[in-house]
Amino acid sequence: MPDTPSSPIVSIRDVRKSFGATEVLKGVSLDVAKGEVICIIGPSGSGKSTVLRCINGLLPIDSGSIRVANFDVHTLRSDKDMIALRKEVSIVFQQYNLYPHKTALANVMMAPIHVLKEDPKEVEERAIKLLTKVRLREKAMSYPGELSGGQQQRVAIARALAMRPEIILFDEVTAALDPETVKEVLVTIRELAEEGMTCILVTHEMGFAREVADHMYFTDGGVIVEHGPPDEFFDHPQQERTRAFLSDRKSTRLNSSHT
Repeated sequence: MPDTPSSPIVSIRDVRKSFGATEVLKGVSLDVAKGEVICIIGPSGSGKSTVLRCINGLLPIDSGSIRVANFDVHTLRSDKDMIALRKEVSIVFQQYNLYPHKTALANVMMAPIHVLKEDPKEVEERAIKLLTKVRLREKAMSYPGELSGGQQQRVAIARALAMRPEIILFDEVTAALDPETVKEVLVTIRELAEEGMTCILVTHEMGFAREVADHMYFTDGGVIVEHGPPDEFFDHPQQERTRAFLSDRKSTRLNSSHT
């Protein structure tokens, strides 16, 4: 069934996922509209990253349903189906996962050429435009080891965009970066959001989340405890667990700024 303007591009319903005896997702449901920016926050181990990996088909779910555009993700089994899904939805990880023996340009070009079998000349032109977009045109022939963490992460974002996805998932993409390189990555994400890219971010950058998100989700213990528009979410949290988490994040930030 084709999407209508009002139907969500991502729809998750009562998703459960366990690793062994540990139930990591305990009935998670959320919707994301096309062009919307969703930020998911929560303590470590609350299931945030697992949600993203389930959306992208990297992890099979135990029960519930996940629909991404025209794909019922929970029913996909073949490599062909997964490739089609991942053309629609790309993911950028905390660790950049670039191939160290390939240049930035070659890293961006790999998936469209080898997975989608696209014309290398056309892919190269697109890859150069994408590196320009993330302000790394001059680093096209550099190897990952010659780039800063923030530059490597921007190459990883360009690589995700090379698949021409409708949706990008960002999994704590600034967590491993030095503070001075965090900003350049966040600027890149903000620009994508402003251009109308559908983005789902797992992040611990509260100020950025408030600024860029259309809707906030707080997860804890494998469930969505609270969600809402950013101003309402941050200024008037309804649940005690949300208030405690936000208060703890605020005090941590204040303490770190005084050290």
